[in-house]
Amino acid sequence: YQTTEQQENRNKHIGRIKSSVQVLTGILNDFLSLDKLETGKVEVNRMEFNVVQRITQIVEDLENLGNDDQSIHFEHQGDELFNIDKNLFNNILMNLISNGLKYSEKDINISSTGDSNWLTIHVQDHGIGIPEEEQKHLFERFFRAKNAINHQGTGLGLNITKKYIELLQGDIQVTSKSGEGTTFTVRIPNIK
Repeated sequence: YQTTEQQENRNKHIGRIKSSVQVLTGILNDFLSLDKLETGKVEVNRMEFNVVQRITQIVEDLENLGNDDQSIHFEHQGDELFNIDKNLFNNILMNLISNGLKYSEKDINISSTGDSNWLTIHVQDHGIGIPEEEQKHLFERFFRAKNAINHQGTGLGLNITKKYIELLQGDIQVTSKSGEGTTFTVRIPNIK
């Protein structure tokens, strides 16, 4: 791709290379995060920030991970300022959104609502879904659903994500149907 006319192809491949590096970095970070979590070395450092701006930035950062036909849609209602650990928040959302992109060929929908007490976030994909009989194992270390074998991953991401959410005194729920998609619902308290 040496000519000016091939700049679009060059940009496309550079984007994919960057995305691949992000995936490999993510896998390494999963193992490092798991070790820190298990040894109690993860500290919660709450600070007030605008979650709408933060989610919008995360969406922009992850858009290259999807295929050309995928996009990420985001909408928010209610309060926007929350007192949450920004780094843990980033890791939670990046994992859930990147999983949605990985296991779906269609768009990802993110919606959030906020009030003075709680931030609730829904991350919905329209992908392969999780077989009902396997959902009880979803947050276990190294668990991979039978229908996810052809997708790269360590089986650590959701385990780590749940632990981060618990550190923030929140909770995570999942609803899923094979062949139709999955929705993760995260609730995080606004602790002042």
